[in-house]
Amino acid sequence: MAITRHHNDWLSLVPNSGPFLSLPVLSSAFPQGLYAHDADHARRLRMAFDEWDDNQLSNRPDPGIHRAWIKFVLGETLGYDELLAEGQAIPTTLKSEVAEYGETLRPDWIVNDPATKKARLIVQFFPRSQSLTKPLASSRWKTSPDTRMMQLLHDTGIRLGIITNGDHWMLVNAPKNETTGYASWYANLWIEEPVTQRAFRTVLGADRLFSVPEKETLEALLDKSAADQQEVTDQLGYQVRKAVEVLIQSLDKADQEHGRKLLADVHEKILYESALTVMMRLVFLFCAEERELLLLGDELYDKNYAVSTLREQLRVTADQFGEEILGLRYDAWTRLLTTFRAVYAGAKHDRLKLPAYGGSLFNPDRFPFLEGRKLGTSWKTTEATPLPVSNRTVLHLLEALQVLRTKVGNTTEARKISFRALDIEQIGHVYEGLLDHTAKRATEPVLGLAGTRAKEPEIALAELEKITAKGEKELLKFLKLESGRSESAIKKGLNSEIEDQLASRFRTACQDSDLWKRVKPFAGVVRVDTVGYPVVITTGSVFVTAGTDRRSSGTHYTPKSLTEPIVQYTLEPLVYVGPAEGLPKEEWKLRSAKELLSLKICDMACGSGAFLVQACRYMAARLLEAWDAVPRANPGTVHITPEGEASTGKPGEMLIPDDPDERQTYALRIVAQRCLYGVDINPLAVEMAKLSLWLLTLAKDCLLYTSPSPRD
Repeated sequence: MAITRHHNDWLSLVPNSGPFLSLPVLSSAFPQGLYAHDADHARRLRMAFDEWDDNQLSNRPDPGIHRAWIKFVLGETLGYDELLAEGQAIPTTLKSEVAEYGETLRPDWIVNDPATKKARLIVQFFPRSQSLTKPLASSRWKTSPDTRMMQLLHDTGIRLGIITNGDHWMLVNAPKNETTGYASWYANLWIEEPVTQRAFRTVLGADRLFSVPEKETLEALLDKSAADQQEVTDQLGYQVRKAVEVLIQSLDKADQEHGRKLLADVHEKILYESALTVMMRLVFLFCAEERELLLLGDELYDKNYAVSTLREQLRVTADQFGEEILGLRYDAWTRLLTTFRAVYAGAKHDRLKLPAYGGSLFNPDRFPFLEGRKLGTSWKTTEATPLPVSNRTVLHLLEALQVLRTKVGNTTEARKISFRALDIEQIGHVYEGLLDHTAKRATEPVLGLAGTRAKEPEIALAELEKITAKGEKELLKFLKLESGRSESAIKKGLNSEIEDQLASRFRTACQDSDLWKRVKPFAGVVRVDTVGYPVVITTGSVFVTAGTDRRSSGTHYTPKSLTEPIVQYTLEPLVYVGPAEGLPKEEWKLRSAKELLSLKICDMACGSGAFLVQACRYMAARLLEAWDAVPRANPGTVHITPEGEASTGKPGEMLIPDDPDERQTYALRIVAQRCLYGVDINPLAVEMAKLSLWLLTLAKDCLLYTSPSPRD
């Protein structure tokens, strides 16, 4: 097995968010693969896990056994035994004061560097029942263990931390002034998938911290991987853009084959928005299915509605019979449209019950032509005759979102993407690249040229012929400028022989022998689409091309490392009494729930919603704290309203949920509904912001509006 495939396999089993170890860095740092399996240690680890697991699931879990299990993993599995310090051996300076809540964060253990005798890594542990990504129910400060560790790392100046509840082990990588990364291992999976245990020991073990050259330590590998993290996000964005191109190409082809009657009333701009909306719908469905918010796992849903299983079904068919067979079938598109309707309107059946999510994203009447209906018709009363989009196209749409193709050396490795692990901001960043593009209708033959990922131009054939008449030097100079490729690569392409199969596909794309004769001199520099056909755009066809520059359209990617502090310092004077008055933090007083919910927070250039998402998180956490303060101030109060008032028992009165997880979701939702507003000059950016907030809150009514166009 290739080393890249080996690393790819275990990476797919270790959910991570933010910067983590990249495939190229892993292949270089561990050319022989992970550390070998230690059968003796694996046996003792399993025995210790079984004892701990049985105890913690009993009626009387023993805190001593819980602590002993965690220390066993730290000491023996990771090899920290002689390096661990706890209790009074931990310097008193290693702490983080959260004055406004009267809390002090401290490590439970530290791992000392044997050379400097200073802490290199800090550890905190929590009860098994405490999720590492959910707020602590017993604390006034409504933040999760992973956020607390990030705060502790930042305040102590230590970069690496481990948090655990015994089963879930999370590495927190918090480099100063950069985005924090998280990677998770699960003890119960160590037994079923031993490669994850080997990865845990290889990546986090004492050897990787202290027994290798400085440039090969875990911190150094994470630094090298940070540059690749942007590469991963950019690659995913590129894949999504190519999928949008394929969908528009498929829709245009269907329209052409029906005498241009199917999309006669549809402007190219609307067609592009519809294709982008389809991709956003798929993102929502993938996220919802992975988070178990839909019915994934139900036999009827899996077989007829789920997008996750649809991709698997299509891939099996493609692998068995070839992708060409998928190009002759059209049922997958109809299934997608059915799922879109079900999510919008819900489903009530003895065997399938799905709540109606509503919202503009899934509204069937927003782009009725996708269902083969005329503009202005209603999905409730007008029969749908879905456009003939092939199963091959649908497979490429789904795999563009779910399979990340990473180039390592001369090979390309495919890895399934976990939408559960992706930050909302990462998803927004993927889609912001699509705001640079638009759809146009060709008024003459156009060629899509091969280029770099950032520059894949579409050039009119007549213009290429005109420049060619000026000589080879001028042509090479022009193509280099437009495509970003080297002159030598371009010259090699122009002089290359076209294989028979590719030539046949060129003839199919040209649809005319005379056009093929004109295209042939440039065939070597024409790119192929994701289904292997050359990008030859005939007169009257719609194609995707670079449009308005993102900066001039008002959208630009904002990383989480920037949104978090800006949102915090902007909103603190509004949610607390004290900051504006110049009081020290320990004297700040949180405003009431009613006052918090009366705040109106607007991002006047919201883009894909990065600031709104962070504002929603921040405000929801403060709202949870305000709700918790009510029973303390009014002993005996059992139920309270969203405004923080004691329940009066009136019929129809709204009450906040008792369950902590439900309460957190409710807080996010009500903040989005009552407090958040966003505008943007680009309507598609607003749709992305809506999707970002919907994914965060699972609420269907996010208060976001499109600003009027300058032309209006």
